[in-house]
Amino acid sequence: MNTTTRLGIFAGCLVIAFGAAYGAGRVVGPLASEEASVPAAHATSPKPTSNPMEGMSPGHDSAADGPNGEEDATGHDDAAEGDGAAEGHGGAGGHEGMSDAQEAEVPGGLMVSEHGYTVQRVSPDPAVGRDGEFAFRIVDGHGRPITAFDKVHDKRLHLIVVRRDLALFRHVHPAMGADGVWRIRLPFTAAGTYRAFADFTPTGGEATTLGIDVPVAGGYEPRALPPVRSVARVDGYEVTLSGDPRAGKSSLLTLTVRRGGREVTDLQPYLGAYGHLVALRAGDLAYLHVHPDGEPGDGKTTAGPRVAFHTEVPSAGAYRLYLDFRHGGRVHTAEFTVRAR
Repeated sequence: MNTTTRLGIFAGCLVIAFGAAYGAGRVVGPLASEEASVPAAHATSPKPTSNPMEGMSPGHDSAADGPNGEEDATGHDDAAEGDGAAEGHGGAGGHEGMSDAQEAEVPGGLMVSEHGYTVQRVSPDPAVGRDGEFAFRIVDGHGRPITAFDKVHDKRLHLIVVRRDLALFRHVHPAMGADGVWRIRLPFTAAGTYRAFADFTPTGGEATTLGIDVPVAGGYEPRALPPVRSVARVDGYEVTLSGDPRAGKSSLLTLTVRRGGREVTDLQPYLGAYGHLVALRAGDLAYLHVHPDGEPGDGKTTAGPRVAFHTEVPSAGAYRLYLDFRHGGRVHTAEFTVRAR
Protein backbone atom coordinates (compact mmCIF):
# COMPACT_ATOMS: atom_id res chain seq x y z
CA MET A 1 0.00 0.00 0.00
CA ASN A 2 1.56 3.31 -1.07
CA THR A 3 1.77 6.45 1.05
CA THR A 4 -1.08 8.25 -0.74
CA THR A 5 -3.49 5.40 -0.06
CA ARG A 6 -2.51 5.25 3.61
CA LEU A 7 -3.11 8.98 4.04
CA GLY A 8 -6.56 8.65 2.44
CA ILE A 9 -7.58 5.84 4.81
CA PHE A 10 -6.35 7.85 7.86
CA ALA A 11 -8.31 10.93 6.78
CA GLY A 12 -11.44 8.85 6.36
CA CYS A 13 -11.10 7.47 9.91
CA LEU A 14 -10.80 11.01 11.29
CA VAL A 15 -13.99 12.04 9.50
CA ILE A 16 -15.88 9.06 10.97
CA ALA A 17 -14.56 9.79 14.50
CA PHE A 18 -15.56 13.48 14.41
CA GLY A 19 -18.99 12.59 13.06
CA ALA A 20 -19.62 10.17 15.90
CA ALA A 21 -18.60 12.78 18.50
CA TYR A 22 -20.87 15.38 16.90
CA GLY A 23 -23.81 12.96 16.95
CA ALA A 24 -23.23 12.15 20.60
CA GLY A 25 -23.21 15.84 21.41
CA ARG A 26 -26.55 16.28 19.67
CA VAL A 27 -28.03 13.54 21.86
CA VAL A 28 -26.60 14.74 25.20
CA GLY A 29 -27.05 18.49 24.58
CA PRO A 30 -30.81 18.84 25.26
CA LEU A 31 -30.53 17.03 28.61
CA ALA A 32 -27.78 19.37 29.73
CA SER A 33 -29.86 22.38 28.64
CA GLU A 34 -32.93 21.20 30.63
CA GLU A 35 -30.79 20.67 33.72
CA ALA A 36 -29.37 24.16 33.39
CA SER A 37 -32.88 25.62 33.13
CA VAL A 38 -33.88 24.29 36.58
CA PRO A 39 -33.91 27.13 39.18
CA ALA A 40 -30.94 27.17 41.49
CA ALA A 41 -33.14 26.46 44.52
CA HIS A 42 -34.09 23.07 43.04
CA ALA A 43 -30.91 22.19 41.21
CA THR A 44 -29.52 20.40 44.26
CA SER A 45 -31.19 17.64 46.21
CA PRO A 46 -33.02 18.79 49.37
CA LYS A 47 -31.47 18.03 52.71
CA PRO A 48 -32.81 14.84 54.22
CA THR A 49 -35.24 15.28 57.14
CA SER A 50 -36.69 12.97 59.75
CA ASN A 51 -39.90 15.01 59.87
CA PRO A 52 -42.51 13.59 57.46
CA MET A 53 -44.58 16.79 57.79
CA GLU A 54 -41.76 19.08 56.69
CA GLY A 55 -42.99 21.74 54.29
CA MET A 56 -46.66 21.24 55.18
CA SER A 57 -48.84 23.68 57.12
CA PRO A 58 -49.69 22.67 60.70
CA GLY A 59 -52.81 20.58 60.76
CA HIS A 60 -54.26 21.42 64.18
CA ASP A 61 -57.67 23.05 64.32
CA SER A 62 -57.69 26.65 65.52
CA ALA A 63 -61.02 25.90 67.16
CA ALA A 64 -58.96 24.07 69.80
CA ASP A 65 -57.70 27.42 71.03
CA GLY A 66 -59.67 28.84 73.89
CA PRO A 67 -60.09 32.26 75.41
CA ASN A 68 -56.99 34.32 76.20
CA GLY A 69 -54.88 32.18 73.99
CA GLU A 70 -55.13 29.02 76.10
CA GLU A 71 -55.13 25.70 74.30
CA ASP A 72 -57.98 23.23 74.50
CA ALA A 73 -56.93 20.43 76.84
CA THR A 74 -58.94 17.92 74.81
CA GLY A 75 -56.64 18.47 71.86
CA HIS A 76 -53.54 19.71 73.66
CA ASP A 77 -51.27 16.86 72.65
CA ASP A 78 -52.27 17.08 68.99
CA ALA A 79 -51.76 20.83 68.96
CA ALA A 80 -48.36 20.49 70.59
CA GLU A 81 -47.28 17.86 68.08
CA GLY A 82 -48.47 20.03 65.22
CA ASP A 83 -46.35 22.93 66.39
CA GLY A 84 -43.39 20.66 66.90
CA ALA A 85 -43.68 19.23 63.41
CA ALA A 86 -43.69 22.70 61.93
CA GLU A 87 -40.78 23.97 64.01
CA GLY A 88 -37.66 24.61 61.97
CA HIS A 89 -39.33 25.62 58.73
CA GLY A 90 -42.08 28.01 59.74
CA GLY A 91 -40.12 30.75 61.47
CA ALA A 92 -40.58 31.66 65.10
CA GLY A 93 -43.24 29.50 66.67
CA GLY A 94 -43.64 27.43 63.50
CA HIS A 95 -46.73 29.35 62.32
CA GLU A 96 -45.59 30.35 58.83
CA GLY A 97 -48.17 29.26 56.32
CA MET A 98 -51.06 29.46 58.79
CA SER A 99 -54.02 31.60 57.88
CA ASP A 100 -55.17 34.48 60.07
CA ALA A 101 -58.23 32.43 61.03
CA GLN A 102 -56.03 29.57 62.23
CA GLU A 103 -53.94 31.86 64.39
CA ALA A 104 -56.88 33.81 65.80
CA GLU A 105 -58.07 32.98 69.28
CA VAL A 106 -61.60 31.69 69.66
CA PRO A 107 -63.62 33.72 72.21
CA GLY A 108 -65.29 31.91 75.08
CA GLY A 109 -68.93 31.00 75.44
CA LEU A 110 -69.45 29.82 71.86
CA MET A 111 -69.29 26.12 72.73
CA VAL A 112 -70.98 23.84 75.22
CA SER A 113 -67.75 21.82 75.54
CA GLU A 114 -64.20 23.15 75.67
CA HIS A 115 -60.93 22.50 77.50
CA GLY A 116 -62.17 19.00 78.31
CA TYR A 117 -65.24 20.27 80.20
CA THR A 118 -68.95 20.31 79.34
CA VAL A 119 -71.83 22.27 80.84
CA GLN A 120 -75.03 20.24 81.31
CA ARG A 121 -78.34 21.78 82.31
CA VAL A 122 -80.24 19.51 84.70
CA SER A 123 -83.33 21.67 85.36
CA PRO A 124 -86.38 21.75 83.03
CA ASP A 125 -87.00 24.59 80.62
CA PRO A 126 -88.02 27.69 82.59
CA ALA A 127 -91.36 29.40 82.11
CA VAL A 128 -92.15 33.11 81.97
CA GLY A 129 -93.02 34.56 85.35
CA ARG A 130 -92.20 31.40 87.28
CA ASP A 131 -89.43 31.80 89.83
CA GLY A 132 -88.03 28.36 89.16
CA GLU A 133 -84.68 26.85 89.95
CA PHE A 134 -81.98 26.98 87.32
CA ALA A 135 -79.57 24.09 87.77
CA PHE A 136 -76.56 22.80 85.85
CA ARG A 137 -73.26 21.03 86.34
CA ILE A 138 -69.80 20.99 84.83
CA VAL A 139 -68.54 17.53 83.87
CA ASP A 140 -65.23 16.20 82.58
CA GLY A 141 -64.61 14.10 79.49
CA HIS A 142 -65.91 10.99 81.28
CA GLY A 143 -69.13 12.64 82.42
CA ARG A 144 -67.99 13.00 86.04
CA PRO A 145 -69.07 16.20 87.85
CA ILE A 146 -66.32 18.70 88.64
CA THR A 147 -66.49 19.88 92.25
CA ALA A 148 -63.16 21.70 92.79
CA PHE A 149 -62.96 25.27 91.45
CA ASP A 150 -60.59 28.17 92.05
CA LYS A 151 -61.91 31.52 93.20
CA VAL A 152 -61.66 34.12 90.44
CA HIS A 153 -62.97 37.64 91.10
CA ASP A 154 -64.07 36.44 94.55
CA LYS A 155 -66.30 33.64 93.20
CA ARG A 156 -65.82 30.03 92.14
CA LEU A 157 -68.23 30.44 89.22
CA HIS A 158 -69.87 33.37 87.48
CA LEU A 159 -73.17 32.80 85.67
CA ILE A 160 -74.12 35.33 82.99
CA VAL A 161 -77.60 35.01 81.48
CA VAL A 162 -78.71 37.22 78.59
CA ARG A 163 -81.38 36.95 75.95
CA ARG A 164 -80.01 36.42 72.45
CA ASP A 165 -81.05 39.90 71.36
CA LEU A 166 -78.66 41.13 74.11
CA ALA A 167 -81.52 42.34 76.29
CA LEU A 168 -82.40 41.25 79.85
CA PHE A 169 -78.90 40.77 81.21
CA ARG A 170 -78.26 39.02 84.54
CA HIS A 171 -74.97 38.34 86.37
CA VAL A 172 -75.49 35.96 89.29
CA HIS A 173 -73.56 33.49 91.42
CA PRO A 174 -75.20 30.11 92.06
CA ALA A 175 -74.27 27.75 94.89
CA MET A 176 -72.83 24.30 94.25
CA GLY A 177 -74.05 21.23 96.11
CA ALA A 178 -72.05 18.17 97.12
CA ASP A 179 -73.27 16.46 93.94
CA GLY A 180 -71.52 19.08 91.77
CA VAL A 181 -74.81 20.68 90.68
CA TRP A 182 -74.98 24.50 90.71
CA ARG A 183 -78.40 25.87 91.67
CA ILE A 184 -80.01 29.32 91.83
CA ARG A 185 -83.51 30.79 91.82
CA LEU A 186 -83.66 32.61 88.51
CA PRO A 187 -86.89 34.21 87.23
CA PHE A 188 -87.37 34.80 83.50
CA THR A 189 -89.62 37.78 82.88
CA ALA A 190 -89.96 37.43 79.10
CA ALA A 191 -89.98 34.71 76.48
CA GLY A 192 -87.15 34.05 74.06
CA THR A 193 -83.95 32.09 73.76
CA TYR A 194 -81.35 32.96 76.37
CA ARG A 195 -77.65 32.21 76.49
CA ALA A 196 -76.23 31.12 79.85
CA PHE A 197 -72.47 31.49 80.28
CA ALA A 198 -70.63 29.56 82.98
CA ASP A 199 -67.31 31.31 83.66
CA PHE A 200 -65.01 29.23 85.90
CA THR A 201 -61.53 27.84 86.51
CA PRO A 202 -61.36 24.20 87.65
CA THR A 203 -58.65 23.59 90.23
CA GLY A 204 -55.60 22.51 88.29
CA GLY A 205 -57.33 23.33 84.99
CA GLU A 206 -57.69 26.24 82.60
CA ALA A 207 -59.92 29.29 82.76
CA THR A 208 -63.01 28.33 80.78
CA THR A 209 -66.28 29.90 79.66
CA LEU A 210 -68.96 27.55 78.36
CA GLY A 211 -72.30 28.58 76.88
CA ILE A 212 -75.64 26.82 76.65
CA ASP A 213 -78.96 27.97 75.18
CA VAL A 214 -82.01 28.16 77.43
CA PRO A 215 -85.42 28.32 75.69
CA VAL A 216 -88.26 30.13 77.41
CA ALA A 217 -91.57 29.46 75.63
CA GLY A 218 -94.02 32.20 74.74
CA GLY A 219 -94.52 35.09 72.37
CA TYR A 220 -91.18 36.63 71.52
CA GLU A 221 -90.36 39.76 69.59
CA PRO A 222 -86.62 40.53 69.55
CA ARG A 223 -85.48 44.03 70.37
CA ALA A 224 -83.22 46.00 68.09
CA LEU A 225 -79.71 46.60 69.38
CA PRO A 226 -79.65 49.96 71.18
CA PRO A 227 -77.74 52.72 69.35
CA VAL A 228 -74.14 53.61 70.16
CA ARG A 229 -74.05 56.16 73.00
CA SER A 230 -71.29 57.21 75.35
CA VAL A 231 -73.62 57.82 78.32
CA ALA A 232 -75.80 55.30 80.15
CA ARG A 233 -78.23 56.07 82.96
CA VAL A 234 -79.28 53.55 85.60
CA ASP A 235 -80.83 53.91 89.08
CA GLY A 236 -80.11 57.65 89.17
CA TYR A 237 -76.46 57.22 88.12
CA GLU A 238 -74.86 58.55 84.95
CA VAL A 239 -71.98 56.50 83.53
CA THR A 240 -69.83 57.87 80.72
CA LEU A 241 -67.76 55.60 78.49
CA SER A 242 -64.55 56.74 76.80
CA GLY A 243 -62.17 54.70 74.67
CA ASP A 244 -62.04 53.34 71.16
CA PRO A 245 -62.05 49.54 70.84
CA ARG A 246 -59.99 48.25 67.94
CA ALA A 247 -60.20 44.74 66.52
CA GLY A 248 -57.25 42.59 67.48
CA LYS A 249 -55.68 45.24 69.70
CA SER A 250 -55.80 45.93 73.41
CA SER A 251 -57.79 49.07 74.17
CA LEU A 252 -58.30 50.90 77.44
CA LEU A 253 -61.95 51.64 78.13
CA THR A 254 -62.67 54.06 80.97
CA LEU A 255 -66.06 54.43 82.65
CA THR A 256 -66.78 57.45 84.83
CA VAL A 257 -69.59 57.24 87.40
CA ARG A 258 -71.58 60.31 88.48
CA ARG A 259 -74.69 60.82 90.56
CA GLY A 260 -76.65 64.03 90.69
CA GLY A 261 -74.01 65.67 88.51
CA ARG A 262 -71.22 64.86 90.99
CA GLU A 263 -68.46 62.35 90.51
CA VAL A 264 -68.74 59.26 92.69
CA THR A 265 -65.48 58.77 94.59
CA ASP A 266 -66.57 56.13 97.11
CA LEU A 267 -67.37 53.12 94.97
CA GLN A 268 -67.42 49.87 96.90
CA PRO A 269 -65.38 46.81 95.83
CA TYR A 270 -67.32 44.30 93.78
CA LEU A 271 -65.82 40.96 92.72
CA GLY A 272 -62.33 42.10 93.64
CA ALA A 273 -62.49 45.41 91.77
CA TYR A 274 -64.39 48.69 91.66
CA GLY A 275 -66.31 47.38 88.68
CA HIS A 276 -66.86 44.24 86.63
CA LEU A 277 -67.27 44.47 82.86
CA VAL A 278 -68.77 41.84 80.55
CA ALA A 279 -68.51 42.24 76.76
CA LEU A 280 -70.62 40.23 74.29
CA ARG A 281 -70.33 40.32 70.51
CA ALA A 282 -73.60 40.97 68.67
CA GLY A 283 -74.64 38.08 66.44
CA ASP A 284 -72.98 35.06 68.04
CA LEU A 285 -72.70 36.35 71.65
CA ALA A 286 -69.00 35.61 71.93
CA TYR A 287 -68.04 36.19 75.56
CA LEU A 288 -64.97 38.32 76.09
CA HIS A 289 -62.79 38.39 79.19
CA VAL A 290 -62.18 41.97 80.28
CA HIS A 291 -59.59 42.79 82.93
CA PRO A 292 -59.78 45.79 85.30
CA ASP A 293 -56.86 48.18 85.45
CA GLY A 294 -55.80 47.86 89.09
CA GLU A 295 -57.61 46.60 92.17
CA PRO A 296 -58.68 47.92 95.56
CA GLY A 297 -55.85 48.14 98.05
CA ASP A 298 -53.01 48.19 95.55
CA GLY A 299 -52.05 51.72 96.61
CA LYS A 300 -52.77 53.37 93.27
CA THR A 301 -56.34 52.48 92.30
CA THR A 302 -58.95 54.94 93.51
CA ALA A 303 -62.57 54.20 94.43
CA GLY A 304 -63.91 56.19 91.50
CA PRO A 305 -65.06 58.09 89.71
CA ARG A 306 -63.17 56.33 86.93
CA VAL A 307 -62.97 52.57 86.44
CA ALA A 308 -60.72 51.38 83.59
CA PHE A 309 -60.59 48.06 81.76
CA HIS A 310 -58.19 46.50 79.28
CA THR A 311 -60.32 45.12 76.46
CA GLU A 312 -59.41 43.25 73.30
CA VAL A 313 -62.15 42.53 70.79
CA PRO A 314 -61.47 39.85 68.14
CA SER A 315 -63.25 41.48 65.21
CA ALA A 316 -64.82 44.66 63.96
CA GLY A 317 -68.52 45.11 64.58
CA ALA A 318 -71.05 45.75 67.34
CA TYR A 319 -70.59 44.73 70.96
CA ARG A 320 -72.69 45.12 74.06
CA LEU A 321 -70.95 46.13 77.30
CA TYR A 322 -72.37 45.58 80.80
CA LEU A 323 -70.71 47.37 83.72
CA ASP A 324 -71.54 46.15 87.23
CA PHE A 325 -70.53 48.52 90.02
CA ARG A 326 -71.42 48.70 93.71
CA HIS A 327 -72.42 51.87 95.51
CA GLY A 328 -74.67 52.48 98.48
CA GLY A 329 -74.65 48.76 99.24
CA ARG A 330 -76.28 47.84 95.91
CA VAL A 331 -74.99 46.55 92.58
CA HIS A 332 -76.00 48.58 89.53
CA THR A 333 -75.57 47.66 85.86
CA ALA A 334 -74.88 50.23 83.13
CA GLU A 335 -75.21 49.03 79.53
CA PHE A 336 -73.56 50.31 76.35
CA THR A 337 -73.42 49.49 72.66
CA VAL A 338 -70.04 50.05 71.01
CA ARG A 339 -68.67 49.47 67.53
CA ALA A 340 -65.13 48.24 67.10
CA ARG A 341 -63.13 49.17 64.02
